[in-house]
Amino acid sequence: MSSKLKLENKTSFLKNILMLMFSQVIIKVLGLIYKVVIVDVEGFGNTGNGYYSTGYQIYMILLALSSMGIPNVVSKLVSERIAKKDFKAAHRVFRFCLAIFSVLGIIFALTLFFGAEIIATGLLKATGVKYTLMALAPALLVVPPTAVIRGYFTGLGSLKATSTTLVIEQFFNCVLSIGFVYACVGQDTAIMAAAGNLSTSCACIIAFIYLIFFFARRRGDIMAECRAQTEVSEEKSRGDMVKTILAISIPISFSSLISVLGSAIDTVTVSRCVQNAFSALGSTAQSLEEKAMELYGILQKAETVTHLPLAISATFCTAIVPVISAAIAKSDRDEANRKISSSFFINSLFIFPCMAGFIILAEPILKLLYPSVPDGALVLSLLTISLPFSSINFILNGILYGVGKTYVPALALTVGSAIKLGLNIWLVNIPEINIYGAVCSTVIYNILIFIIELSVVAKIVKPKINIVKCFIKPIFSSLVMGVAVFFVNGLLQKFISNTASTLVSIAVGIVVYGIMVLVTKNLDKEDLGSVPMGKKLAIVLEKFKLI
Repeated sequence: MSSKLKLENKTSFLKNILMLMFSQVIIKVLGLIYKVVIVDVEGFGNTGNGYYSTGYQIYMILLALSSMGIPNVVSKLVSERIAKKDFKAAHRVFRFCLAIFSVLGIIFALTLFFGAEIIATGLLKATGVKYTLMALAPALLVVPPTAVIRGYFTGLGSLKATSTTLVIEQFFNCVLSIGFVYACVGQDTAIMAAAGNLSTSCACIIAFIYLIFFFARRRGDIMAECRAQTEVSEEKSRGDMVKTILAISIPISFSSLISVLGSAIDTVTVSRCVQNAFSALGSTAQSLEEKAMELYGILQKAETVTHLPLAISATFCTAIVPVISAAIAKSDRDEANRKISSSFFINSLFIFPCMAGFIILAEPILKLLYPSVPDGALVLSLLTISLPFSSINFILNGILYGVGKTYVPALALTVGSAIKLGLNIWLVNIPEINIYGAVCSTVIYNILIFIIELSVVAKIVKPKINIVKCFIKPIFSSLVMGVAVFFVNGLLQKFISNTASTLVSIAVGIVVYGIMVLVTKNLDKEDLGSVPMGKKLAIVLEKFKLI
């Protein structure tokens, strides 16, 4: 193998994971920044956020069908052939996947662009969303081939293509979204929302161009390896190759589709149900649509805030889940229990203080992030209840995949989605409840998934979880932190600005929570040893008898 390809294949798994984790944190922070900025632009507000998010969720459904599972499909097929040193077959898989999914992308892009008005008026009952859908259609042209190239290099042993392009894509999305929305100030709110989403298409195109150059720089080494291959390459007819690709991609795409169903249900039902709820007041069709978009925009603001800790939780779980899977595969139940318990503990250590902070500081946080449209504190507080269940579901999914029960997460999501759909239609149609019905259904949705998946994990894996260490102590420490933050923020609000008091309160909360974790002696050497610089920190803390 050529030197460059050798270097990529020897890249450590840990380095790849840390690279991806770092990129995911950057992506979520950039995503929070531009969404906060554009909502605060004059003329955009909650209503613009509603138009923006409604169109984007429809785009995500088509994205799930056309490309979400592609990297996993391609990397699996390529890595299997690379393991056998069949570079020709690996490259042939890449070419076939590139052709198949590029065509699929064209079909979905044309469907979204020309079907925008039908989707907006017939399905969503929100005419203004059609502009957003049309602005997002070009992204579907390049996202599938981009996903294929990412999957190809992942199969070769490098996540650089994935992590770099994701950051590039989100950076340009952030900059262009803010620029495009400001350029459209004074236009109709729906047009401003479409301009914001046009940045997604532009950012995807820029990321695709980068990947073309990335591939071109390595194409010579790849082709040289194919020419140097002396073994007979695996030969499959085009029909067999297509069958193999589709046999793997269809189940993965189905799982990806199910994973976005929760948000999609809100997208499809909230607008219609809110308009039905307020129609008795004698409002015009236009005002009803704007009311629906305003309330949906408030919901999306809250989800933007809660998605930040969930993203960090998910990336940490991504790092630890393969270790759990490996232990289960080797039938090492003790090791599996240790890793499962560790993953629950680290997740709880992080997610419960976030939960307490969001509930106590819901109003100040929204005033800090969205000064011109700070409403939605109760929505954020209620939505925060689902955080621990959502985060633990990431771990449960990984465990179930590790034991080969891949259908369980899909089943749990399907059941949860069905219940959520029914609750949305029932609750959001009640004027006094309106958008809070969608929030309550989301909480119940995540709890149901948690119960189903936990019951299967408990039956099959039978994990031994230290309840006191993993849950009681983190919850107690979070409660103490919450009380401290409540009184500190209440006092500071009387003397200094909301921005200053909120930031100081968050800082106080971090310090108080850190002290409580040490006081309750809820850390040990093994816990710290699993994180970067943890062993050195353990030596220091041990000297002061804090672990």
